[in-house]
Amino acid sequence: MKALKKFTLLGSICLLIAASAGCQSANTGGTAGKADSKTAFQGDKTEVYYVISFLSGLDYWKGVFGGFQKAGNQFGVETKYAGDPGYDINKSVAVFEQVAATKPAGIAVAAINADALKDPIDKARKEGIQVVTYDSDSPNSNRSAFFSTGNEVAGEKAADYMAKLMNKDGEVALLYTIGQQNVEERINGFQNEIKNKYPNMKVVVQANDGGDQTKAATALAAELQGKPKIKGVFAADGVAGLGAATAVREAGKKDKIKIIGFDTDKALLDLIKNGGVDATMAQGTVNMGYWSMVSLFSLKHNLAPNPLPKNIDTGISIVTKENVKDYYVK
Repeated sequence: MKALKKFTLLGSICLLIAASAGCQSANTGGTAGKADSKTAFQGDKTEVYYVISFLSGLDYWKGVFGGFQKAGNQFGVETKYAGDPGYDINKSVAVFEQVAATKPAGIAVAAINADALKDPIDKARKEGIQVVTYDSDSPNSNRSAFFSTGNEVAGEKAADYMAKLMNKDGEVALLYTIGQQNVEERINGFQNEIKNKYPNMKVVVQANDGGDQTKAATALAAELQGKPKIKGVFAADGVAGLGAATAVREAGKKDKIKIIGFDTDKALLDLIKNGGVDATMAQGTVNMGYWSMVSLFSLKHNLAPNPLPKNIDTGISIVTKENVKDYYVK
């Protein structure tokens, strides 16, 4: 399974790099195929492409949109960002529908809920709008491709690092948005890795953060009271890490419980820098945005391989106190 993911990523990126290389030649003054490249890879200035997210104020999305803008600038098209500031399925669907109503050339959307976005995505495709998903998928929709972290692999890596922090022994709590597909995949990877490789470790809690930092802190605080032997918390989404840090600190267990978060919001990076969180899992957000835009443009202009690979892994890395300075948004 892992080998298949790596092959899919490598194959798709090689194909897309080959396509975008023409754009690079035109911009850098290269001579090989220059005339053809300008024709094929120069978009109309009236073309508009959107990135849509949920919890739209998170720093996490800035990397996605930064990569998206970079590719858009290379193609000479307009890129825009939209999203609902909360974690509300209905409002997120409404944002997508409002954007689609403007008839953009393409949309890259983080699907807050796979089923809720299916019909809006399918309707947009029927109307000739190119759509890809990133970060979180709507796999039963007619989106052309999904750009994301290999979430099960990310969960496995988090489990291995947690085992290192806990000396391969002790009880672990999970804190996450229950029911969100990409997060559930991280949890599955984490649990399976613990079960298969670390017999002296055990997952004893699965707490729901409800997509909200305050709810995350409250949910974990209740579990810590009932299970005082917990030595580690895997907070598997952006708000969970912040909530976990609050709950652990208020329980007076800052030096007794290890915390691994997910994503690179500035507040979470600050906690790592100051010792309030031990690590976080950083996704390849710039890659998600860049290759989403390359794919949308290539599909719009009939330049992409058809069909695109359906699932494209954009990478994961572990952020600790030693390397945290490299992950702040520049």
